[in-house]
Amino acid sequence: MALLRSYVSGHWHTPTDEGAPLRDAVTGAEVARISSAGIDRAAALEHGRGVGGPALRELTFHQRAALLKALGSRLREHRDELYALSARAGATLGDAKFDVDGGIGVLLAYASKGRRELPNDTVYADGAVEQLGKGGTFVGRHIATPLRGVAVQINAFNFPVWGPLEKLAPAFLAGVPSLVKPAGQTAYLTARLVELIIDSGLLPEGTLQLLCGDAGDLLDHVTGQDLVSFTGSASTARLLRAHPAVVRHSVRFNAEADSLNCSVLGPDARPGTAEFDLFVRQLVTEMTVKAGQKCTAIRRAFVPADLLGDVAEAAGERLAKVTVGNPAHPDTRMGALAGLDQREEVRRALNTLLRAGRVVFGDPEKVEVLDADAERGAFLSPVLIRADDPDRAEPHEIEAFGPVSTLMPYSSTDRVIALAARGQGSLVGSVVTGDPGFARDVVLGVAPWHGRMLVLDAEDAKESTGHGSPLPALVHGGPGRAGGGEEMGGIRGVLHHMQRTAVQASPRVLGAITGEWVPGGERSVTEVHPFRKPLAELKVGDTVVAGPRIVTLADIGHFAEFTGDTFYAHTDEEAASANPLFGGIVAHGYLVVSLAAGLFVSPEPGPVLANYGLENLRFLTPVYPGDELSVTLTAKQISPRDNADYGEVRWDADVANQDGASVAKYDVLTLVAKEA
Repeated sequence: MALLRSYVSGHWHTPTDEGAPLRDAVTGAEVARISSAGIDRAAALEHGRGVGGPALRELTFHQRAALLKALGSRLREHRDELYALSARAGATLGDAKFDVDGGIGVLLAYASKGRRELPNDTVYADGAVEQLGKGGTFVGRHIATPLRGVAVQINAFNFPVWGPLEKLAPAFLAGVPSLVKPAGQTAYLTARLVELIIDSGLLPEGTLQLLCGDAGDLLDHVTGQDLVSFTGSASTARLLRAHPAVVRHSVRFNAEADSLNCSVLGPDARPGTAEFDLFVRQLVTEMTVKAGQKCTAIRRAFVPADLLGDVAEAAGERLAKVTVGNPAHPDTRMGALAGLDQREEVRRALNTLLRAGRVVFGDPEKVEVLDADAERGAFLSPVLIRADDPDRAEPHEIEAFGPVSTLMPYSSTDRVIALAARGQGSLVGSVVTGDPGFARDVVLGVAPWHGRMLVLDAEDAKESTGHGSPLPALVHGGPGRAGGGEEMGGIRGVLHHMQRTAVQASPRVLGAITGEWVPGGERSVTEVHPFRKPLAELKVGDTVVAGPRIVTLADIGHFAEFTGDTFYAHTDEEAASANPLFGGIVAHGYLVVSLAAGLFVSPEPGPVLANYGLENLRFLTPVYPGDELSVTLTAKQISPRDNADYGEVRWDADVANQDGASVAKYDVLTLVAKEA
C-alpha cells in the first residue's frame, strides 16, 4: 500500500521507512501506511514562519477571505471523493457530509465574516479610541496584528476534514500559517484533503503544511510567536500543555478535550409533547451519528425521575430502527468505529460505566451487521444505559467515545444543575423544554461549566442544527475537563491568532497606524466636496463643514405631523417644560439627523452610490427652537472591495449647535464607486 506523504518545507516528503499500517474500519484491509521518518520538523516550522507568514501578511483581510472562499468552492468539487474515503473510516454518507460539508462550510463562513466584519487592511483596530489626556492630544487604542509564528494543529481521528479546516480558517484569515498533524487512524483522509488544497495552487506557499505520522520533536521547536491547537483526550492535552517549550515560551495553547456533555429534559415535556419527542430523537441522533465518535455527543441524559422509563422505552424503540453495517449499503444508518482498537477502548469504558447502571438497549459484545463482517470491522451496537442512582461517580467521570449514552433521573431544577456540573466542564449541553423559566434557570445554572448551550423546543426545532453541531459564528470549546479553550467563535477565533497591543499616541499618529481617522486628528477641507470624489481620490481625513441651519418651532411641528412622532417633548410646551431633562420643547433627534444630512449631502449623481446605514448614533445635547446647527463630516475609514467596482466609506458625523457643543455624533456608512 502507498506510504502517506507529508507536505513540509515546500515539497512532498515520502517517509524513509516502510511505516505502520492504517486499516479500513469496515473490512480491516490495509488502506495505507504512515510514518514521519526523515522529516525535519524544526525546518518545517521555520518554513512556515519565514515563507508562509510573510506571504500572508502582505495580503489584507479581504484578500485572505477571498482565498478562503475560492478554496471552499474548489473543495466542493471534490466532495464525492472525500465522501468515498470517509466510508473507509466507517462513516456513512450522512457522517461524511457532516465532516466534509461542515469543514467546507467553515471556510465559507469565515470568508464571509472576513469581508463583512474586518477591514480591507492588514491591521485590525479593536474597540473604541480612548482619550487619555484632557486636551485630546493623547489618545489610545488597541490594535491586533498577526503573530509571526505557525499555528500547529494536532487533530483527532473523528473529524479528519472538518477538524483541520475549522482550525485553518481563522488562522489563515488572521494571517498565520498552519501546520496540520492529523491523527493516525484517519490520516489518509486528511492527507488527500491537503493534496487537493496544495494542488489547487490557491494558497501562498508555506501557509499550509502537513505532517503525517508521529509529532516527534515538533513541540521542542515552538516559540512564543507560535500557537498550538489540540483536539483529543484530556490526558494528552495535559501532557502537551505541560511541554517544556510550551511552558517556557508561554505558547498560546488551545485544547478541545474529553467532554461528558449532557442533555436535560424539562419537567413540562411529557410523553406526547413535541419536546419529549425532540429529546428522544436528539438523543438517538447524537448516539449514532459518526457512531457516537463526536466530542459533542450526548453522554449523560437527565430526565425527570417519573419519566425515566418512558424515555428509555421511546429511545429503545427508535434505536431498534438503526441499522448498523457497511456504510456503502443504502440501508445502513450507523457505520463502524474508526478501528478495532477504538472499539476495544469503548468496551473497556462500558465495563466501568455498567458498574453504575444496566443496559436498556444494545449489547456491548455483539451486533447484527449489514453487508459486513462484524468482527473484522469495528462495529458496535448502540448502547443505552440506565443509571437509577445519579450520584454514582462513573457516569460523570467515564466517557465511552462511541454510540453510548447514560440515562439518569433528577428530582428538581437545582438537582439537575448540580448533576450537570459534575461533568467538570463540557463542550456543550442542551435543555429540551417549552418552559422559558426552566430553560433560563438551567442555562444560567450550568453555564460556568459549558462552552455552548442549546435550548431546543417546538419553536426552533425546524431550524436548529442540533446539540452536536458547532457553528463557526460561535465559540467551540469548554472549560475544565473540556480543555479550557475556544475554537472558531467568529472574529474571536481570528483574534486568538493575533497579538493585541495598546497603542498610545497623538490622534494624527494613531490614525496613521490604524488607517482610520481619529477625532482630534488632521482634517482636510478641500474645494471639492468629498462626495464628488471616487475612492481613487478620496483620502482619510477629507472633510466637509456645512451649516448653519436654524431649527424653528415650525420645523419641529411639521416633523411631528409628517412622521406621526408626537411625543410630548416635541409638541406640548407645558409637559415638556416639566421634563427635568429638557425644560421646554425640543427637536426630535431624527429631525436633527435629517437636517444634518440636508446640510452635508452633495445631491448630484456621482461616486456616492448609496447610504446603507448609521452606527454609534448618540444624541448628546437637546436642540431647542432657535438653535443653529452645523455639521462636520469626515472620511473616517475607506474599505475598497476587491471583487467589486465600489467600496465602503465610513464617515464621522459631528453635529454641533451655535455654542460649539455637539448635539449628535454618529457614523454614516456609504458605498462609493472606485472611479469617477
